[in-house]
Amino acid sequence: MEQEQTMSDPLIIAGHEFGSRLFLGSAGYPNRKIMLDSIAASGTHMVTASIRRISLAGDDESLIDLLAGRVKFLPNTAGCQTAKDAVLTAELAREALDTDWIKLEVIGDRELLYPDVEELVRATQTLVAKGFIVLPYCTEDPVTCRKLADAGAAAVMPMGSPIGSGLGISNPHLIELVCARSPVPVVLDAGIGTASDATLAMELGCAAVLVNTAVSKARDPVLMAKSMRSAVEAGRLSRLAGRIAKRTHAEPSSPQLGLVGT
Repeated sequence: MEQEQTMSDPLIIAGHEFGSRLFLGSAGYPNRKIMLDSIAASGTHMVTASIRRISLAGDDESLIDLLAGRVKFLPNTAGCQTAKDAVLTAELAREALDTDWIKLEVIGDRELLYPDVEELVRATQTLVAKGFIVLPYCTEDPVTCRKLADAGAAAVMPMGSPIGSGLGISNPHLIELVCARSPVPVVLDAGIGTASDATLAMELGCAAVLVNTAVSKARDPVLMAKSMRSAVEAGRLSRLAGRIAKRTHAEPSSPQLGLVGT
């Protein structure tokens, strides 16, 4: 049943189909085995990592080697603070990994890890012109997300709350607005703390969710990865099913006609 659902409702980004709507980060796990087991348990088809963390040479088996043929790898430009640095990092990733896909991060504040919107839009324009498939990490601002889509982003990745905070979705209304107005898929990025946060993101209209810290720093990362898988699937099904309207008064589910005394 689960396989039928993912096949009939695939995530499509830049013409590519993904059977899972959960993206998983690869940083911060207790060890490599737990990371690989978590990836398997999550059912993800997309794993992201900073290009700076990837071993591209030497005797050690790289993350790319370990994931080859299992999932799509999405390098990111974490740590970059200018459009120029982000573009250079993306070009290095393409040269080393033979991929046009890039998760674009341009940070404006190293303490808050908030995106620099102006530099982000500039980098998106440049990378799209160079043939990249760009997925930018951005603020939960409908105007910014629209500018990024207009610049050619294949998807937008608004933050739920600060990276690694576990605060969940600070402003559900804004995320819902972004989803309603975006011409490209919306992938919630940053702030997820537990499975219910991922479910809410999907119910608000997100096409997918990226999770890292909530899994890697959990007491049992593998079990949390499994719960995130179920949460994203439940949220997507709930969104497709359509929730009932909210009311300010009670409405009985059983008929009142024929009650004793009426």
